[in-house]
Amino acid sequence: MEWTEASIYTSSEGVELLCGKLLELGISGFAIEDPRDFREFLEETTPHWDYVDDSLMALKDAETRVIVYLPKNIQGGEMLAAVRAMVAQQKAEDSEGRMGRLEISCGSLLEEDWENNWKQYYKPMRVGRRLVVVPCWETYQKKPDDVILKLDPGMAFGTGAHATTRLCMELLEESVTPGCAMLDVGCGSGILAVCSVLLGAKSAVGVDIDELAAKIAGENAALNDVSDQTRFIQGDLTEKISGQFDVVCANIVADVIIRLCPSIPAFLKPDGVFLASGIIDERSVEVEKAIQKSGLVVTDRREEGGWVALRCRLGE
Repeated sequence: MEWTEASIYTSSEGVELLCGKLLELGISGFAIEDPRDFREFLEETTPHWDYVDDSLMALKDAETRVIVYLPKNIQGGEMLAAVRAMVAQQKAEDSEGRMGRLEISCGSLLEEDWENNWKQYYKPMRVGRRLVVVPCWETYQKKPDDVILKLDPGMAFGTGAHATTRLCMELLEESVTPGCAMLDVGCGSGILAVCSVLLGAKSAVGVDIDELAAKIAGENAALNDVSDQTRFIQGDLTEKISGQFDVVCANIVADVIIRLCPSIPAFLKPDGVFLASGIIDERSVEVEKAIQKSGLVVTDRREEGGWVALRCRLGE
């Protein structure tokens, strides 16, 4: 299997938090290059060494980075998009710049090449009973009850291949009712918002901290002829959102969902549902406690591949 090496540039102070976020995304294959650690190594070992390789010495003045290794397939492309979204979120929250520049680069492959390379692995896929996600460059013979969602995710998270997105789409299929209003927090490619309208929602609003994601989501809405029923906004969580919705989705990560929970009841109609996904199973109990603390009740729990999705309603 081929792999891509993606470097996330940060600071010594930011390494621990960044690695924790990567683990939360389910990424355990990464390495750390931190000149602070290397300087400590020199101080402790120099008296015992006659020679240190020049390539090793070069690390002394290198920029701190966390290196992530991702497979060159559709899951790798999905995960890279998730990493991009996570890093953008951390950058927006790091008002004092303590975590460094928080930028990503692919060492062996340009991002635009990577974007096109993984497309060969991305084929039409059925999700739930009726939903079929079809890449815009592929053809698919529609069956009588199929709901076709055409998609070009670009560099935004959300192809339908990742378990977190599939779980959320399955819950959406059971939760969206004709004429309802939907909100997607952390919309990525717009897959969930567009999916909701195709399933019968009257309108859907998506918000993402990544400007590129909001742009791609709008393009996917146009691809599915639902631009007049969707709206995509660049912003942090719900800061630019108003009104109430029948369905609110958050396919993000545990920490962000926990931070979001207190504001969710204000955006839910009395009989509305909140769908939370992107939760690694080790954090699900913590997330459920935060949900319950905010006045919501978990009514359904789905699991797949170490990931958890929850459906919730307002408590009485």
